[in-house]
Amino acid sequence: MSPLRFLSSLLLSAGLFQAQASLADDFSACLARLQPEARAKGVESVSYARYTQGLQADLSVLDLLNAQPEFVTPLWDYLAGLVDEQRVADGKAMLAQHGELFDRVARQYQVDKYTVAAVWGVESDFGRITGKRPLLTSLSTLSCYGRRQDFFRGELFATLKLLQDGDLRDTGITGSWAGAFGQTQFMPSTYARIAVDFDGDGHRDLVNSVPDALASTANYLRKAGWVAGQAWGYEVQLPASFPAAQAGRGKRRSLSEWQALGVRRIDGGALPDGALKAAVLLPTGPQGPAFLVLRNYDAIYSYNAAESYALAIALLSDRLRGGSGLRTPWPTDDPGLSRAERKQLQELLIARGHDLGTPDGLIGNSTRRAIQAEQQRLGLSPVDGRAGQKILKALRGQ
Repeated sequence: MSPLRFLSSLLLSAGLFQAQASLADDFSACLARLQPEARAKGVESVSYARYTQGLQADLSVLDLLNAQPEFVTPLWDYLAGLVDEQRVADGKAMLAQHGELFDRVARQYQVDKYTVAAVWGVESDFGRITGKRPLLTSLSTLSCYGRRQDFFRGELFATLKLLQDGDLRDTGITGSWAGAFGQTQFMPSTYARIAVDFDGDGHRDLVNSVPDALASTANYLRKAGWVAGQAWGYEVQLPASFPAAQAGRGKRRSLSEWQALGVRRIDGGALPDGALKAAVLLPTGPQGPAFLVLRNYDAIYSYNAAESYALAIALLSDRLRGGSGLRTPWPTDDPGLSRAERKQLQELLIARGHDLGTPDGLIGNSTRRAIQAEQQRLGLSPVDGRAGQKILKALRGQ
């Protein structure tokens, strides 16, 4: 290495070290400033020092904060991966395996067991995927940097209180980047308020106890306003003259009023009690599927305030109940891929010489770059790196 390049390398390393040291000092100062606030929330000083000792900021969570899939992914892509044949089959298997438990939970909390199973499936793939990010690291970082710091501080303090009180016993517990954890992905403050000990072992354990996780989810839905015996809603057929301005969860009418306006169930069945209030949803515009949603849809929506998420739970619950799925196609000429199809797409890309490692069905940057290269080679438009049916069919054809 030339003396000039060696000097440049030293200066770069020194600058990086200085930046890291500055970040560590800033983060430590932030945690020190938060201690009195934590104490006011019931976290003792000794506990605070014990559980925050050695924490280091992970700024990668800030990128995830601004790119939540519920809000940036096309709905047909989002649902294709969450409500696929594999998840439906797995959900039915879980309902059979834990049949007595699901029935007990449904009786005690008066909540539909298929909806509880759907939450379990969407949130953690029935306990298989609960998140790999250290909870304390993510929440402490989000408490000191980025937007919504007040919200994440509340979740950090709730986590520390759960550890202090013994509800959580593993300081290295992992979850999502935003702090949700366990088999049905409760936020820490929700865990503190809603979690129940359903297996009777004296602990509310939503990480390792299926009974506690399912019962706590049912308890959440009940407290969110679930109405026993009612559906979440229906896919419907709208009259050609239906004004799109009348759609939206905040624009409710009685079912008899919607009936008078020409709204009909897509399967031809009659709408229930005409006095019930409902709203029409057009999540992808007037050319896509239309839904008439009732109070139970709002309970689902409160679990994760995104229309796409609520629809995933609702539609998966219908499939687990034995339904055949949507009748109206999404308004796109390039529908999304199931998880099995995404894995097959990666296998085809690897066969074309792209280095993607082991196919896992997860569409990351490497897969998107490979798709872009193949879209360009095949003359497909747009060259956007999106994993859809068009690129899959084109590669299958070769």
